[in-house]
Amino acid sequence: MLFIGIDLGTSAVKLLLMDENGKIHNIVSKEYPLHFPHPGWSEQNPTDWYEQSIAGIKELIKDCDKSQIAGISFGGQMHGLVVLDKQDNVIRPAILWNDGRTTKETNYLNQVIGKEKLSQYTANIAFTGFTAPKLLWMKENEPENFAKISKIMLPKDYLAYCLSGVHCTDYSDASGTLFLDVKNRCWSKEMMEVCNISEDMLPKLFESYEVVGTIKHELAQELGISADVKIIAGAGDNAAAAVGTGTVGDGRCNISLGTSGTIFISSKSFGVDKNNALHSFDHADGNFHLMGCMLSAASCNKWWMDEILKTKDYGKEQENITKLGENQVFYLPYLMGERSPHNDPFARAMFIGMTMDTTREDMTQAVLEGVAFALRDSLEIARSLGIVIESTKICGGGAKSPLWKKIIANVMNLKVEVIESEEGPGYGGAILAAVGCGAFSNVEDAAGKLVKVIDTVEPEQSLVSKYEERYQMFKQIYPTVKELYFKLSSN
Repeated sequence: MLFIGIDLGTSAVKLLLMDENGKIHNIVSKEYPLHFPHPGWSEQNPTDWYEQSIAGIKELIKDCDKSQIAGISFGGQMHGLVVLDKQDNVIRPAILWNDGRTTKETNYLNQVIGKEKLSQYTANIAFTGFTAPKLLWMKENEPENFAKISKIMLPKDYLAYCLSGVHCTDYSDASGTLFLDVKNRCWSKEMMEVCNISEDMLPKLFESYEVVGTIKHELAQELGISADVKIIAGAGDNAAAAVGTGTVGDGRCNISLGTSGTIFISSKSFGVDKNNALHSFDHADGNFHLMGCMLSAASCNKWWMDEILKTKDYGKEQENITKLGENQVFYLPYLMGERSPHNDPFARAMFIGMTMDTTREDMTQAVLEGVAFALRDSLEIARSLGIVIESTKICGGGAKSPLWKKIIANVMNLKVEVIESEEGPGYGGAILAAVGCGAFSNVEDAAGKLVKVIDTVEPEQSLVSKYEERYQMFKQIYPTVKELYFKLSSN
């Protein structure tokens, strides 16, 4: 049997073809535009996702035995608001996870409804990127569009709908909407009342490995595959990436260095930290997870390389970086504001500590270290809950850098395990498809058999000590400049 995993990302859709032994037969990527209509806004056209996904599937399977394709599943960018009318037409462009327009609505939810109630209803507080504040923004600023809403969906679920005709979502992705009662795995009636919506406007909930339907007959004909091909619910990109790295079960950790950055800790027990600094979500394996999410991770390095240094040779820029733990330059990686743990849409990126002898390499190193330090902020919260973590898997585009992996191992004081396939959400989606099609009994079983560690980056105690000192200094910068960010935003 063959399984398709679709990773619906922010800049491109990445499709992966995998067999039941975990072997990847083909990978295809298709880009689509990202729109910024106003400063801090971020939108996409859902039709672009569908068109590029179909084009990608055709290219992905053109040389395989199409009769062997059994299932399709997803890992997708989370939190995006996709709204459909009664005819299932898209009402407006999707408002994405990294969109910062909902400060007013987020403050209303956290301060008027109250963080304590939100945590009671959903296990989380409001963040500007979450779906519920976006819906409140629509209600206030686009009342005519709000009145047309028949279905509220997430990005990957819109794609699943296009393939199957079923309005569906999974628990992991739904956890990031602020509409889900995470502990009890159901839609929160209280949050529906707060946002003035009814339950029939929300999609049906599935476990990530459950079959939601089969591919539409006309699509099966167009693609040359069986109409019996199963569409499996899939997961939010971070949960799917966790499946793809074997971060399932109890006490496992994964760091994702994609456009955004996450530290993901799987658990068989439900838990919430007292300040809700980490997200408490359902996991794609049927259990739970804690997650810290920073809005700009590998995108910081991309910005620095592409826009400032004007180069695409990322590896060359890192070749002469040798003095780890000794850099006097610090970088705050808040290009789009920040989520975990600061929950501050006004935060912005900055360099500090430059002198006349600061080099190009120092600046590049500071960008890589700044992302690692910011991820550690979330790790420290998990540690404060008594969670003991000794190693982490790693995935995402940034994980291809040996230097960045070494920095993370020593900043975090964790063993960083490199897996055979670093395809993250796409590989996780394919694994979920395999489970949904009955190739494996459950997600833990599948991940245990398919995910293979091929290298481990060990922390070096001398570097761990140096980075401990640097991290303690990094921690002081954001609180010092926090008030300045707000003043800058009002100008």
